[in-house]
Amino acid sequence: MQSTTQRHDGGAREEAAEPRGALASRTLAMSTDTNPMGHIFGGWIMSLMDAAGKMTATEVAQGRVVTVAVSRIVFLQPVKIGDTVCCYTDVTRVGRTSITLDVEVWVLRQGQGDRVKVTEAEFTFVAINDNGTPTPIEAATGEPN
Repeated sequence: MQSTTQRHDGGAREEAAEPRGALASRTLAMSTDTNPMGHIFGGWIMSLMDAAGKMTATEVAQGRVVTVAVSRIVFLQPVKIGDTVCCYTDVTRVGRTSITLDVEVWVLRQGQGDRVKVTEAEFTFVAINDNGTPTPIEAATGEPN
């Protein structure tokens, strides 16, 4: 099912009416996280996305991961004080040492009503060993990819 979302610049964008992937984190937007306009600071949202992606990538890698890239981040709508902020992750690629996933942020305005997609991005993580160097990700078979 598709819906149309109004962007900050006034343009319209077709997108899924439901989040893609699994719910990875949920939190409440508080007044301490606002920018001078009174909206929730974009850096705070990006931090939540990074943490949600890390939790998913850690499960896939079955070990430590680090963020190596964030691309195509788009802030579609502002997040407001009191919104329930939900991060969804969808693994799109698993390489030899890296994991790429899409992260979407949806909110429930004041914790109720329909979900609204507010941000999306692609995150790439690399599995590392105890020395901090890249390490192969083992597939479900226990063999490196």
